[in-house]
Amino acid sequence: MDRTPPSSAQRSGAIHRFRSELRSWRTRQGLTQRALAERVRFSRETVAAVESGRRYGSHEFAVRCDEVLGTGGCLAALWPQVAAEQLAADGRRGPRFGTVAGLDPAPAPPPARRDARDPEAVVAAIDELRELIGQVLGGQPEADLPPHPSGGRPGRS
Repeated sequence: MDRTPPSSAQRSGAIHRFRSELRSWRTRQGLTQRALAERVRFSRETVAAVESGRRYGSHEFAVRCDEVLGTGGCLAALWPQVAAEQLAADGRRGPRFGTVAGLDPAPAPPPARRDARDPEAVVAAIDELRELIGQVLGGQPEADLPPHPSGGRPGRS
């Protein structure tokens, strides 16, 4: 969701509010765009583009900014409306790959947030991503391959 918005998106309600809130919270904290970018682990160009309306951010961007700026979840709370406005501006109703790749088009509930410091959680997340990529690219999961001793798939890097 980090695409360039059309010019009409700059006047959208939630998108405009998101941009305004981000800039307001950043300046209240006395941070430059570069300082915020370093703390949220995104580029300064991304922060500048989101604030100016040249790009959409992402949900992860909103969550990280909330954490760094101490907004109490203000930006993440706006995100569902921002995403809906982005989809409307793009002329889409949602992701299209589900029916093309033969995946279940019903949205799955979001997974529980994992602790990135837990090696088992990291391995599990990598395995899930590999399976998803396999489904999207090949149409089927790699069920015929034996599990790798580390929990992953053999022959993958």
